[in-house]
Amino acid sequence: MHLERRNRILRTNASIRSLVAETSLSVNDFIAPLFIDEGKDIAHEIPSMPGYYRRSLDLTIKEVKELWMMGIKSVLIFVKAKDEVKDNTGKEAWNRNGLMQQSIKAIKDAVPGMVVMTDVALDPYSSYGHDGIVKDGEIINDETVEVLVKMSLSHAEAGADFVAPSDMMDGRIGAIRKGLEENGYIKTGIMAYSAKYASCFYGPFRDALDSAPGFGDKKTYQMDYANRIEAIKETLMDVEEGADIVMVKPALAYLDIIREVKNSVTVPVSAYNISGEYAMIKAAAKMGWLNEEKAILETLTAIKRAGADLIATYFAKDAARLIS
Repeated sequence: MHLERRNRILRTNASIRSLVAETSLSVNDFIAPLFIDEGKDIAHEIPSMPGYYRRSLDLTIKEVKELWMMGIKSVLIFVKAKDEVKDNTGKEAWNRNGLMQQSIKAIKDAVPGMVVMTDVALDPYSSYGHDGIVKDGEIINDETVEVLVKMSLSHAEAGADFVAPSDMMDGRIGAIRKGLEENGYIKTGIMAYSAKYASCFYGPFRDALDSAPGFGDKKTYQMDYANRIEAIKETLMDVEEGADIVMVKPALAYLDIIREVKNSVTVPVSAYNISGEYAMIKAAAKMGWLNEEKAILETLTAIKRAGADLIATYFAKDAARLIS
């Protein structure tokens, strides 16, 4: 048999395959999400996210130091607000002495080189569990944006490197950029959740922060998962308004969106390998239905292959160990 081209030659052994691999994972690709709680010496395992914890700040600092030693250079922090500080104004979100603000300062003091990204949305602080202010049963846009600006400024003041608005309100990137500029925070970046879909895969995250909506759903502000072109429109608008990094969330069911976004912008693209995606692999591995380590690397490689420059993932530590 005579063939002009034998494609299997480039797949002969591991050394050759690594030489011609089109996509490679690096520890530099990862953003590690962290859940922070009030108290001291507390680590609550999240039932729907086996092996992942919501920690008090003292234990969070230990975790951040370990991440840094592993080569992970960025964390994305979320806090669990106490019920007594939740209301419909979200005022705890810009409390200079709030848990988020304390956490930013403590992490930057402990590991100055760590890139600290902060969640900007009202759902952890809302008595309704929504990402915005509620009026007559609706999530109102413009008043919410004003609050998000206050929240972002408080994070910048505390020392955040990037604020990460995850709310999907119209116009919030431009408003936050304007607020940062006018108040002298010219080194604070914005990682915009530009294409955040209304997804069923957020369930374990909401368990972690007790932030499920108290009524209805989030479909009037998060995107319809049937739409593709809308994601490009939203992302391009965020770039025009001043986003430094754009994000697609979730990742696995939206690999096509990641690629479309990557092809449309010149800023870095991040993707969020979310809690439900983490839980699926953990559950299947527990049942013996797949190899967890192989599934982690294949999943993260697929997200990067689709076009993600950065990946926020609960598998960051696991992947760093496997890569090393």
